[in-house]
Amino acid sequence: MKKLSLIAFIFLFASAAIAQDMQFTQFYAAPMYINPGFTGSTIEHRVAMNYRHQWPNVPGAFEAYHFAYDYNASEINSGFGLIFNREEAGSFGLTTNLVALSYAYRFRVKRKLFIQPGLKMGYAFRGIDYSRLTFNDQLESGSNLTADEDAFRNETVSYPDISTGALVYGEFFWAGFSINHLNRPNQTLLGDGNLSELPMKYSVHAGYKFQLSGPIKKRLSAKEIMTAIHYKSQGLFDQFDIGAYYNHAPFVFGLWYRGIPGFKAYETGFQNNDALSFLVGYTIPDRNFRVGYSYDATISRLAANTGGAHELSIVYEVASKKQKRRNRRFTVPCAKF
Repeated sequence: MKKLSLIAFIFLFASAAIAQDMQFTQFYAAPMYINPGFTGSTIEHRVAMNYRHQWPNVPGAFEAYHFAYDYNASEINSGFGLIFNREEAGSFGLTTNLVALSYAYRFRVKRKLFIQPGLKMGYAFRGIDYSRLTFNDQLESGSNLTADEDAFRNETVSYPDISTGALVYGEFFWAGFSINHLNRPNQTLLGDGNLSELPMKYSVHAGYKFQLSGPIKKRLSAKEIMTAIHYKSQGLFDQFDIGAYYNHAPFVFGLWYRGIPGFKAYETGFQNNDALSFLVGYTIPDRNFRVGYSYDATISRLAANTGGAHELSIVYEVASKKQKRRNRRFTVPCAKF
């Protein structure tokens, strides 16, 4: 009975935990996470680091870490990328780590119109920390019994993870889609014969940049409004983000809404409103270094319990003077946070 109870508990928690991937409000600061087609969409070298602490008032709150490096090999119209992801969920140390390589190829349709399909090949490791589990027999008065770990056939599980996507962009717009977990890997920790598939995730994203300051010779004087949308669906869950950034160099301010009111409802009388997100960003004057902070204010019925979500992003881009002059036309005009 103890073993069956444990299996049921872990199965229910794991099912909830994998229903959706980790997410970032500042998704354009983690471009290769949402779409491998963004690989190499920089002038030359780019390093991105992202951290998210979601619902800090909830015990075992979700924490997500993302590190990525990509390179624009413009001579061969290609982008190459390296990605590390880590997610921590729950009070008993459920972690998922992923290392991946990504590649994108750039097709030039017109002088200022490009299509860039991409592919991401990764390998994931998922596990649980037994030392943070408490079993019924450990709660018995005077008991020296140890936990029965046989309920877990595997301390960790590993699996390949394949994603693809494509991007089309011009001087002032961009649009793309991606499909993650094409192979629908089995994430179960309960051993052979058990199945816990990671559902495929579909993502659509697009935006437009409105240039307010006329032709820009000095990027430090840039004034722009960048609008964007992001829709994603995974299993039974979907999410829609819409918002805009105002860039008055070197500062960036953003406001986002997350929800699908009118089309979906939690139940009768409760519209699907999730959060309002507020962002402030700063770009070091040479535009090689960017840092952004955002806060998600929960506006659903969970507003009094979650504590919202905090997110920090750091992006560093490096390019030689020659590559800056040569490759600027290849960069996607999308938001940077």
